[in-house]
Amino acid sequence: MLTEQAALDVHYMAHALELARKGLYSTHPNPRVGCVIVRDGQIVGQGWHARAGESHAEV
Repeated sequence: MLTEQAALDVHYMAHALELARKGLYSTHPNPRVGCVIVRDGQIVGQGWHARAGESHAEV
């Protein structure tokens, strides 16, 4: 059984992976990347790497 924090980590990681999928077929040769920034249980930032040569997810 996961701790409450571990369950939240899994939830936010799944969200980051969903965001990363938005870069499918457009980021080569870079990897698809999603980013979720959480503070005090609230998402305060999110993004994904949309295209090769453009800003990365964490920017």
